[in-house]
Amino acid sequence: MTKTSKGLLCTILAATLLAGCGNNNSGNAGTASGDTTSTGSVAKSVTLKMFIAQPRFKEQYDNYIAEFVKKEKTDKNIDVSVQLEMPTADNASQILKTRLASNDAPDIFAIHAVNEIPSYYKAGYLEDLSSQPFVGKLLDSVKPSVTTTDGKVVALPLETLSWGYLYNKKIFKEQGLTPPTTLTEMKTVIEKLKAQKITPFVLSYKESWIPQLVLPLAVGGMMKTKDPEFVNKMNKDEGSFTEMKSAIFDVFDLINANGTAKATEVGGDDGAAAFAAGKGAMWLMGPWYAETILKSNPNLDFGVAPLPINDDASATLINLSASTSLAVSPTSKNKEVALDFLNYVLDDQASNAFFQSLKFNPVSTVHTYESYPWITEATTYVKAGKSVQDPAIPQSVKDEVGKGLQAYYAGQMSQDDVLKALDKAWKSFNKVNK
Repeated sequence: MTKTSKGLLCTILAATLLAGCGNNNSGNAGTASGDTTSTGSVAKSVTLKMFIAQPRFKEQYDNYIAEFVKKEKTDKNIDVSVQLEMPTADNASQILKTRLASNDAPDIFAIHAVNEIPSYYKAGYLEDLSSQPFVGKLLDSVKPSVTTTDGKVVALPLETLSWGYLYNKKIFKEQGLTPPTTLTEMKTVIEKLKAQKITPFVLSYKESWIPQLVLPLAVGGMMKTKDPEFVNKMNKDEGSFTEMKSAIFDVFDLINANGTAKATEVGGDDGAAAFAAGKGAMWLMGPWYAETILKSNPNLDFGVAPLPINDDASATLINLSASTSLAVSPTSKNKEVALDFLNYVLDDQASNAFFQSLKFNPVSTVHTYESYPWITEATTYVKAGKSVQDPAIPQSVKDEVGKGLQAYYAGQMSQDDVLKALDKAWKSFNKVNK
Protein backbone atom coordinates (compact mmCIF):
# COMPACT_ATOMS: atom_id res chain seq x y z
CA MET A 1 0.00 0.00 0.00
CA THR A 2 5.68 6.88 3.14
CA LYS A 3 7.69 9.92 2.89
CA THR A 4 8.11 11.55 -0.46
CA SER A 5 11.19 10.22 -2.15
CA LYS A 6 13.26 12.80 -3.96
CA GLY A 7 15.58 10.29 -5.46
CA LEU A 8 16.37 6.66 -5.69
CA LEU A 9 17.08 4.86 -2.48
CA CYS A 10 19.92 2.58 -3.37
CA THR A 11 21.52 -0.15 -1.32
CA ILE A 12 24.64 -1.87 -2.51
CA LEU A 13 25.11 -5.10 -0.68
CA ALA A 14 28.20 -7.36 -0.85
CA ALA A 15 31.47 -6.17 0.44
CA THR A 16 33.58 -7.58 -2.34
CA LEU A 17 32.89 -7.90 -6.02
CA LEU A 18 34.74 -10.89 -7.38
CA ALA A 19 34.63 -11.91 -10.97
CA GLY A 20 35.33 -14.48 -13.60
CA CYS A 21 33.51 -16.90 -15.77
CA GLY A 22 31.71 -18.58 -12.86
CA ASN A 23 29.52 -21.63 -12.73
CA ASN A 24 26.72 -22.68 -15.04
CA ASN A 25 24.30 -19.82 -14.33
CA SER A 26 22.66 -19.38 -17.72
CA GLY A 27 21.47 -15.88 -18.33
CA ASN A 28 23.66 -14.27 -15.67
CA ALA A 29 25.87 -11.35 -16.56
CA GLY A 30 27.97 -8.66 -15.01
CA THR A 31 31.52 -9.74 -14.20
CA ALA A 32 34.38 -7.85 -12.61
CA SER A 33 38.02 -8.65 -11.98
CA GLY A 34 38.24 -12.24 -10.77
CA ASP A 35 39.41 -13.86 -7.58
CA THR A 36 39.92 -17.52 -6.92
CA THR A 37 38.53 -19.32 -3.88
CA SER A 38 40.41 -21.88 -1.84
CA THR A 39 38.82 -24.64 -3.91
CA GLY A 40 40.19 -23.12 -7.08
CA SER A 41 36.83 -22.09 -8.55
CA VAL A 42 36.33 -18.52 -9.73
CA ALA A 43 33.52 -16.53 -8.11
CA LYS A 44 30.99 -14.88 -10.39
CA SER A 45 29.82 -11.33 -9.75
CA VAL A 46 26.20 -10.32 -10.36
CA THR A 47 24.47 -6.98 -9.82
CA LEU A 48 20.79 -7.46 -9.09
CA LYS A 49 18.42 -4.51 -9.49
CA MET A 50 15.28 -4.43 -7.33
CA PHE A 51 12.40 -1.96 -7.40
CA ILE A 52 10.14 -2.07 -4.33
CA ALA A 53 7.98 0.92 -3.39
CA GLN A 54 8.06 0.42 0.38
CA PRO A 55 10.71 2.82 1.69
CA ARG A 56 9.36 2.58 5.25
CA PHE A 57 10.63 -1.02 5.29
CA LYS A 58 14.12 -0.24 3.99
CA GLU A 59 15.87 -1.60 7.09
CA GLN A 60 14.00 -4.91 6.94
CA TYR A 61 14.75 -5.40 3.24
CA ASP A 62 18.38 -4.42 3.70
CA ASN A 63 18.81 -7.01 6.43
CA TYR A 64 17.07 -9.78 4.51
CA ILE A 65 18.95 -9.04 1.30
CA ALA A 66 22.22 -9.16 3.24
CA GLU A 67 21.35 -12.68 4.40
CA PHE A 68 20.51 -13.67 0.82
CA VAL A 69 23.86 -12.33 -0.38
CA LYS A 70 25.64 -14.55 2.16
CA LYS A 71 23.57 -17.58 1.18
CA GLU A 72 24.16 -17.10 -2.55
CA LYS A 73 27.91 -16.86 -1.93
CA THR A 74 27.92 -19.98 0.23
CA ASP A 75 25.60 -22.07 -1.92
CA LYS A 76 26.64 -21.03 -5.42
CA ASN A 77 29.87 -19.06 -5.07
CA ILE A 78 28.19 -16.00 -6.61
CA ASP A 79 29.01 -12.54 -5.29
CA VAL A 80 25.78 -10.56 -5.48
CA SER A 81 25.48 -6.81 -5.15
CA VAL A 82 21.93 -5.50 -4.91
CA GLN A 83 20.75 -2.09 -6.05
CA LEU A 84 17.51 -1.51 -4.15
CA GLU A 85 15.33 1.30 -5.48
CA MET A 86 12.50 2.33 -3.14
CA PRO A 87 10.34 5.20 -4.43
CA THR A 88 7.09 6.18 -2.72
CA ALA A 89 3.83 4.54 -3.74
CA ASP A 90 2.70 7.80 -5.36
CA ASN A 91 5.57 7.76 -7.86
CA ALA A 92 6.34 4.07 -8.24
CA SER A 93 3.79 2.98 -10.82
CA GLN A 94 4.70 5.63 -13.38
CA ILE A 95 8.44 5.21 -12.84
CA LEU A 96 8.18 1.45 -13.29
CA LYS A 97 5.99 1.66 -16.40
CA THR A 98 8.45 4.07 -17.99
CA ARG A 99 11.34 1.78 -17.11
CA LEU A 100 9.65 -1.29 -18.52
CA ALA A 101 8.55 0.46 -21.72
CA SER A 102 12.10 1.70 -22.35
CA ASN A 103 13.65 -1.77 -21.95
CA ASP A 104 15.29 -0.76 -18.67
CA ALA A 105 13.46 -3.25 -16.47
CA PRO A 106 14.69 -4.03 -12.96
CA ASP A 107 15.45 -7.72 -12.41
CA ILE A 108 12.87 -7.85 -9.61
CA PHE A 109 10.05 -5.37 -9.12
CA ALA A 110 6.99 -4.99 -6.93
CA ILE A 111 3.51 -4.66 -8.40
CA HIS A 112 -0.03 -4.69 -7.02
CA ALA A 113 -1.43 -8.17 -7.56
CA VAL A 114 -5.07 -7.25 -8.14
CA ASN A 115 -4.61 -3.93 -9.94
CA GLU A 116 -1.56 -4.52 -12.09
CA ILE A 117 -0.94 -8.20 -12.88
CA PRO A 118 -3.52 -8.39 -15.74
CA SER A 119 -2.12 -5.45 -17.74
CA TYR A 120 1.54 -6.18 -16.97
CA TYR A 121 1.12 -9.80 -17.99
CA LYS A 122 -0.61 -8.84 -21.21
CA ALA A 123 2.26 -6.47 -22.02
CA GLY A 124 4.79 -9.30 -21.57
CA TYR A 125 6.50 -7.79 -18.53
CA LEU A 126 6.12 -10.77 -16.18
CA GLU A 127 8.19 -13.95 -16.08
CA ASP A 128 6.25 -17.21 -15.70
CA LEU A 129 7.12 -18.42 -12.19
CA SER A 130 4.82 -21.45 -12.14
CA SER A 131 7.66 -23.98 -11.84
CA GLN A 132 9.44 -22.22 -8.97
CA PRO A 133 9.63 -23.99 -5.58
CA PHE A 134 7.89 -21.16 -3.70
CA VAL A 135 4.65 -21.74 -5.64
CA GLY A 136 4.04 -25.04 -3.85
CA LYS A 137 4.30 -23.24 -0.51
CA LEU A 138 1.60 -20.64 -1.19
CA LEU A 139 -1.62 -20.88 0.78
CA ASP A 140 -4.60 -21.97 -1.32
CA SER A 141 -6.39 -18.75 -0.38
CA VAL A 142 -3.49 -16.62 -1.64
CA LYS A 143 -2.31 -18.33 -4.81
CA PRO A 144 -5.22 -17.18 -7.05
CA SER A 145 -4.28 -13.52 -6.51
CA VAL A 146 -0.99 -14.01 -8.38
CA THR A 147 -2.32 -16.44 -10.98
CA THR A 148 -3.29 -15.30 -14.48
CA THR A 149 -6.49 -16.30 -16.24
CA ASP A 150 -4.53 -18.92 -18.20
CA GLY A 151 -3.21 -20.48 -15.00
CA LYS A 152 0.32 -19.09 -14.72
CA VAL A 153 1.78 -17.85 -11.43
CA VAL A 154 3.59 -14.61 -12.27
CA ALA A 155 4.42 -13.06 -8.89
CA LEU A 156 5.20 -13.87 -5.28
CA PRO A 157 2.69 -12.27 -2.89
CA LEU A 158 4.15 -10.32 0.01
CA GLU A 159 1.09 -8.58 1.41
CA THR A 160 -2.34 -10.06 1.79
CA LEU A 161 -4.70 -7.57 3.33
CA SER A 162 -7.84 -7.59 5.42
CA TRP A 163 -8.67 -3.95 5.95
CA GLY A 164 -11.20 -1.17 6.38
CA TYR A 165 -10.08 1.56 8.77
CA LEU A 166 -8.02 1.62 11.96
CA TYR A 167 -9.41 2.63 15.34
CA ASN A 168 -7.88 3.27 18.76
CA LYS A 169 -9.28 0.49 20.95
CA LYS A 170 -8.31 2.24 24.17
CA ILE A 171 -10.27 5.37 23.24
CA PHE A 172 -13.26 3.33 22.08
CA LYS A 173 -13.27 1.29 25.31
CA GLU A 174 -12.95 4.34 27.53
CA GLN A 175 -15.88 6.00 25.74
CA GLY A 176 -18.02 2.84 25.70
CA LEU A 177 -17.98 2.69 21.91
CA THR A 178 -18.01 -0.20 19.44
CA PRO A 179 -17.23 0.02 15.70
CA PRO A 180 -20.36 1.27 13.91
CA THR A 181 -22.14 -0.86 11.33
CA THR A 182 -23.97 1.95 9.48
CA LEU A 183 -23.28 5.54 8.50
CA THR A 184 -25.86 6.76 11.03
CA GLU A 185 -24.10 4.82 13.77
CA MET A 186 -20.80 6.33 12.65
CA LYS A 187 -22.30 9.80 13.05
CA THR A 188 -23.32 8.88 16.60
CA VAL A 189 -19.80 7.65 17.40
CA ILE A 190 -18.36 10.87 16.01
CA GLU A 191 -20.65 13.05 18.14
CA LYS A 192 -19.79 11.11 21.31
CA LEU A 193 -16.07 11.53 20.60
CA LYS A 194 -16.44 15.23 19.90
CA ALA A 195 -18.41 15.69 23.12
CA GLN A 196 -15.31 14.44 24.95
CA LYS A 197 -13.01 16.77 22.96
CA ILE A 198 -11.59 13.81 21.01
CA THR A 199 -10.91 14.31 17.29
CA PRO A 200 -12.67 11.47 15.47
CA PHE A 201 -10.33 11.04 12.48
CA VAL A 202 -6.69 11.49 11.60
CA LEU A 203 -6.51 12.93 8.07
CA SER A 204 -3.41 12.37 5.91
CA TYR A 205 -3.88 13.20 2.25
CA LYS A 206 -0.45 14.45 1.23
CA GLU A 207 0.07 11.21 -0.69
CA SER A 208 -2.75 10.63 -3.17
CA TRP A 209 -2.98 6.88 -2.62
CA ILE A 210 -4.36 7.48 0.89
CA PRO A 211 -7.61 9.31 0.09
CA GLN A 212 -8.24 6.86 -2.77
CA LEU A 213 -8.65 4.11 -0.16
CA VAL A 214 -12.28 5.15 0.15
CA LEU A 215 -12.85 4.03 -3.46
CA PRO A 216 -12.34 0.24 -3.17
CA LEU A 217 -14.26 0.24 0.12
CA ALA A 218 -17.22 2.03 -1.44
CA VAL A 219 -17.18 0.09 -4.71
CA GLY A 220 -16.70 -3.22 -2.91
CA GLY A 221 -19.63 -2.60 -0.59
CA MET A 222 -21.92 -1.58 -3.45
CA MET A 223 -20.88 -4.50 -5.63
CA LYS A 224 -21.59 -6.95 -2.80
CA THR A 225 -25.07 -5.50 -2.15
CA LYS A 226 -26.52 -3.58 -5.09
CA ASP A 227 -24.35 -3.47 -8.21
CA PRO A 228 -22.35 -6.70 -8.70
CA GLU A 229 -21.69 -5.93 -12.38
CA PHE A 230 -20.16 -2.49 -11.85
CA VAL A 231 -16.58 -3.42 -12.82
CA ASN A 232 -17.77 -5.47 -15.81
CA LYS A 233 -19.89 -2.54 -17.00
CA MET A 234 -16.98 -0.13 -16.65
CA ASN A 235 -14.74 -2.50 -18.61
CA LYS A 236 -17.31 -2.38 -21.44
CA ASP A 237 -17.72 1.42 -21.31
CA GLU A 238 -21.29 0.85 -20.15
CA GLY A 239 -21.07 2.15 -16.56
CA SER A 240 -20.31 5.37 -14.73
CA PHE A 241 -18.99 6.37 -11.34
CA THR A 242 -22.08 8.52 -10.93
CA GLU A 243 -23.64 5.24 -9.73
CA MET A 244 -21.18 5.33 -6.82
CA LYS A 245 -21.53 9.02 -5.95
CA SER A 246 -23.26 8.67 -2.58
CA ALA A 247 -21.25 5.60 -1.56
CA ILE A 248 -17.98 7.47 -2.10
CA PHE A 249 -18.75 10.97 -0.94
CA ASP A 250 -21.18 10.52 1.97
CA VAL A 251 -18.58 8.80 4.13
CA PHE A 252 -15.63 10.79 2.71
CA ASP A 253 -17.36 14.08 3.54
CA LEU A 254 -18.18 12.82 7.03
CA ILE A 255 -14.55 11.87 7.67
CA ASN A 256 -13.24 15.18 6.34
CA ALA A 257 -15.66 17.23 8.44
CA ASN A 258 -14.48 15.51 11.60
CA GLY A 259 -10.75 15.14 11.17
CA THR A 260 -7.42 16.70 11.98
CA ALA A 261 -6.28 19.88 10.21
CA LYS A 262 -4.04 20.43 7.20
CA ALA A 263 -4.60 16.98 5.71
CA THR A 264 -2.79 17.74 2.46
CA GLU A 265 0.37 18.49 4.44
CA VAL A 266 0.33 15.15 6.28
CA GLY A 267 1.68 11.99 4.66
CA GLY A 268 1.48 8.37 5.72
CA ASP A 269 4.33 8.38 8.23
CA ASP A 270 3.13 11.57 9.90
CA GLY A 271 -0.40 10.19 9.93
CA ALA A 272 0.86 7.04 11.61
CA ALA A 273 2.63 9.12 14.25
CA ALA A 274 -0.51 11.18 14.86
CA PHE A 275 -2.68 8.08 15.17
CA ALA A 276 -0.13 6.43 17.47
CA ALA A 277 -0.17 9.54 19.68
CA GLY A 278 -3.97 9.45 19.98
CA LYS A 279 -4.55 12.64 18.01
CA GLY A 280 -7.50 10.97 16.32
CA ALA A 281 -9.61 7.96 17.30
CA MET A 282 -9.81 6.56 13.75
CA TRP A 283 -7.73 6.63 10.57
CA LEU A 284 -8.68 5.79 6.98
CA MET A 285 -5.79 3.37 6.58
CA GLY A 286 -5.03 -0.34 6.49
CA PRO A 287 -2.97 -2.50 8.86
CA TRP A 288 -0.02 -2.39 6.45
CA TYR A 289 1.02 0.64 8.52
CA ALA A 290 1.16 -1.43 11.72
CA GLU A 291 4.94 -1.52 11.86
CA THR A 292 5.21 2.26 11.48
CA ILE A 293 2.47 2.91 14.04
CA LEU A 294 4.01 0.62 16.65
CA LYS A 295 7.44 2.12 16.06
CA SER A 296 5.95 5.41 17.29
CA ASN A 297 3.97 3.82 20.13
CA PRO A 298 4.73 0.15 20.87
CA ASN A 299 1.91 0.03 23.44
CA LEU A 300 -0.87 1.27 21.19
CA ASP A 301 -3.88 -1.05 21.13
CA PHE A 302 -5.56 -0.59 17.76
CA GLY A 303 -8.08 -2.56 15.75
CA VAL A 304 -9.35 -3.01 12.21
CA ALA A 305 -13.02 -2.54 11.35
CA PRO A 306 -15.11 -2.27 8.16
CA LEU A 307 -16.04 1.26 7.10
CA PRO A 308 -19.76 2.07 6.78
CA ILE A 309 -20.61 3.69 3.44
CA ASN A 310 -24.40 3.97 3.89
CA ASP A 311 -27.14 2.73 6.22
CA ASP A 312 -27.14 -0.80 4.82
CA ALA A 313 -25.12 -2.78 7.37
CA SER A 314 -24.59 -5.56 4.81
CA ALA A 315 -22.47 -3.09 2.77
CA THR A 316 -20.11 -2.49 5.71
CA LEU A 317 -17.38 -4.91 4.73
CA ILE A 318 -13.74 -5.80 5.21
CA ASN A 319 -11.77 -5.56 1.97
CA LEU A 320 -9.77 -8.69 1.13
CA SER A 321 -6.82 -8.13 -1.17
CA ALA A 322 -3.34 -9.16 -2.17
CA SER A 323 -1.29 -6.09 -2.94
CA THR A 324 2.51 -5.83 -3.00
CA SER A 325 3.88 -8.81 -4.92
CA LEU A 326 7.32 -9.47 -6.41
CA ALA A 327 7.75 -10.19 -10.10
CA VAL A 328 10.77 -11.00 -12.28
CA SER A 329 11.44 -9.41 -15.65
CA PRO A 330 11.58 -11.87 -18.58
CA THR A 331 14.44 -9.77 -19.99
CA SER A 332 16.59 -10.00 -16.86
CA LYS A 333 20.21 -10.93 -17.55
CA ASN A 334 20.44 -12.18 -13.96
CA LYS A 335 17.35 -14.33 -13.99
CA GLU A 336 18.70 -17.29 -12.04
CA VAL A 337 19.86 -15.11 -9.16
CA ALA A 338 16.57 -13.17 -9.26
CA LEU A 339 14.66 -16.44 -8.99
CA ASP A 340 16.92 -17.53 -6.15
CA PHE A 341 15.96 -14.39 -4.26
CA LEU A 342 12.24 -14.90 -4.83
CA ASN A 343 12.48 -18.41 -3.49
CA TYR A 344 14.48 -17.13 -0.52
CA VAL A 345 11.59 -14.78 0.32
CA LEU A 346 9.64 -17.94 1.23
CA ASP A 347 12.62 -19.81 2.64
CA ASP A 348 11.53 -22.51 5.09
CA GLN A 349 13.65 -21.08 7.89
CA ALA A 350 14.29 -17.38 7.22
CA SER A 351 10.87 -16.35 5.91
CA ASN A 352 9.03 -16.32 9.24
CA ALA A 353 11.27 -13.71 10.83
CA PHE A 354 11.19 -11.57 7.68
CA PHE A 355 7.39 -11.50 7.42
CA GLN A 356 7.08 -10.91 11.15
CA SER A 357 9.45 -7.94 10.94
CA LEU A 358 7.22 -6.45 8.24
CA LYS A 359 4.09 -7.37 10.24
CA PHE A 360 2.55 -8.94 7.15
CA ASN A 361 -0.05 -11.69 7.15
CA PRO A 362 1.11 -15.27 6.59
CA VAL A 363 0.98 -16.18 2.88
CA SER A 364 2.67 -19.58 2.96
CA THR A 365 2.54 -22.98 4.60
CA VAL A 366 6.02 -22.25 6.00
CA HIS A 367 4.64 -19.34 8.01
CA THR A 368 3.97 -20.56 11.52
CA TYR A 369 4.10 -17.31 13.48
CA GLU A 370 1.10 -16.21 15.51
CA SER A 371 -1.27 -13.75 13.86
CA TYR A 372 -1.34 -10.21 15.16
CA PRO A 373 -4.41 -9.05 17.15
CA TRP A 374 -5.61 -6.69 14.41
CA ILE A 375 -5.40 -9.50 11.85
CA THR A 376 -7.40 -11.78 14.15
CA GLU A 377 -10.02 -9.06 14.58
CA ALA A 378 -10.37 -8.53 10.83
CA THR A 379 -10.62 -12.29 10.36
CA THR A 380 -13.66 -12.44 12.65
CA TYR A 381 -15.52 -10.23 10.17
CA VAL A 382 -14.35 -12.37 7.27
CA LYS A 383 -15.53 -15.56 8.98
CA ALA A 384 -18.90 -13.90 9.60
CA GLY A 385 -19.29 -13.22 5.87
CA LYS A 386 -18.71 -9.48 6.22
CA SER A 387 -16.00 -9.16 3.60
CA VAL A 388 -15.58 -8.61 -0.13
CA GLN A 389 -12.77 -9.29 -2.58
CA ASP A 390 -10.94 -6.13 -3.61
CA PRO A 391 -12.63 -4.84 -6.80
CA ALA A 392 -10.45 -5.12 -9.91
CA ILE A 393 -10.15 -1.37 -10.52
CA PRO A 394 -7.32 -0.35 -12.89
CA GLN A 395 -4.37 1.28 -11.18
CA SER A 396 -4.64 4.30 -13.48
CA VAL A 397 -8.17 4.88 -12.19
CA LYS A 398 -7.03 4.60 -8.58
CA ASP A 399 -4.27 7.09 -9.32
CA GLU A 400 -6.84 9.45 -10.79
CA VAL A 401 -9.23 9.18 -7.85
CA GLY A 402 -6.38 9.88 -5.43
CA LYS A 403 -5.51 13.11 -7.20
CA GLY A 404 -9.18 13.97 -7.63
CA LEU A 405 -10.00 13.51 -3.95
CA GLN A 406 -6.98 15.58 -2.96
CA ALA A 407 -8.29 18.37 -5.19
CA TYR A 408 -11.85 17.87 -3.89
CA TYR A 409 -10.67 18.14 -0.29
CA ALA A 410 -8.84 21.37 -1.20
CA GLY A 411 -11.97 22.78 -2.83
CA GLN A 412 -10.49 22.69 -6.32
CA MET A 413 -12.83 20.07 -7.82
CA SER A 414 -16.49 19.26 -7.33
CA GLN A 415 -17.88 15.77 -6.77
CA ASP A 416 -19.08 15.67 -10.36
CA ASP A 417 -15.65 16.79 -11.60
CA VAL A 418 -14.03 13.89 -9.78
CA LEU A 419 -16.53 11.35 -11.10
CA LYS A 420 -16.12 12.56 -14.69
CA ALA A 421 -12.33 12.27 -14.37
CA LEU A 422 -12.70 8.68 -13.14
CA ASP A 423 -14.99 7.72 -16.02
CA LYS A 424 -12.52 9.24 -18.47
CA ALA A 425 -9.58 7.43 -16.87
CA TRP A 426 -11.33 4.05 -17.09
CA LYS A 427 -12.30 4.61 -20.74
CA SER A 428 -8.70 5.54 -21.51
CA PHE A 429 -7.58 2.32 -19.81
CA ASN A 430 -10.05 0.33 -21.93
CA LYS A 431 -8.71 1.83 -25.16
CA VAL A 432 -5.15 0.83 -24.34
CA ASN A 433 -6.03 -2.64 -23.03
CA LYS A 434 -8.53 -3.86 -25.63
